[in-house]
Amino acid sequence: MQPAIRLFAALLLAALLGHAAPAAAQTDLLKELETQRPDSLPPARDITLATFKGTHIINSQSVETPGQGTLLFLIQHRFGALNSGAYEFFGLDQAVLRLSFEYGLTDRLTVGVGRGSMEKTFDGFLKYRALRQSDGARAMPVSVTLLASSALTSLRFPAAERSFASRLAYTYQALVARKISPALSVQLMPTVIHRNFVDTRRAQNDVYALGGAFRQKLTKRVALTADYFYLLPGATADEFRNPIGLGFDIETGGHVFQLHFTNSQGMIEKFFIPETRGRVSNGDIFFGFNVVRAFTVKDRR
Repeated sequence: MQPAIRLFAALLLAALLGHAAPAAAQTDLLKELETQRPDSLPPARDITLATFKGTHIINSQSVETPGQGTLLFLIQHRFGALNSGAYEFFGLDQAVLRLSFEYGLTDRLTVGVGRGSMEKTFDGFLKYRALRQSDGARAMPVSVTLLASSALTSLRFPAAERSFASRLAYTYQALVARKISPALSVQLMPTVIHRNFVDTRRAQNDVYALGGAFRQKLTKRVALTADYFYLLPGATADEFRNPIGLGFDIETGGHVFQLHFTNSQGMIEKFFIPETRGRVSNGDIFFGFNVVRAFTVKDRR
């Protein structure tokens, strides 16, 4: 009987030792994994900020949107052509103005409304940041913002000649930008504009264009900016000019001043993309400025 007991005890001891070794090995493995976990995880996602300093570049809008709860007040001023001569004080007597508000419903979604003196136009838009440029985990090489806007001309026309629908125009854009370095940012802007009413049968209701823009930082508070739109071949491109602008962004505390020269006097897409008549070679250059002021309407919790 004792040999059997001894055999059973030996087998039990062997079983216990056999299970103990893997348990110890498993504990060591867990400790090793815990030690290696921080290094094995992918780096945190680093979102690129301030691709452009404002929501507008010169004529065009940028990929930027105000943060959630932030209200922007914009004053856009465009004088007459510099070649208008001393009698018109080189364009200062022929100014047009646009006032607008932009509000960040979320960090990605913005709603905006504005009113301009050119054709007494009211406009509104929605702007959505679909993608954000980032490094690290799930890196994204570009930022993409989608823009949809409408414009309503409120000039007085004979009722029989112009219906309400004929006063409307719509713009759709995909703004694709990349901050190449802390000093240089670029942006592409495929655009389609639909106008419910055009003056002639030859004129296009739908106008297609491709825009480009850049921002080059010169100092801590000053940057050089430019934007340009190429009208795709058609009746509009034959009659009108491609809009181009060159300017400077100047930061001063809570304000951003944008000073620029452009061949377009209109300040929304409905005007400056399909209706620019100014020829730079003829001196049809308009000086203007944008002033932006930000207000915090809702504190972020």
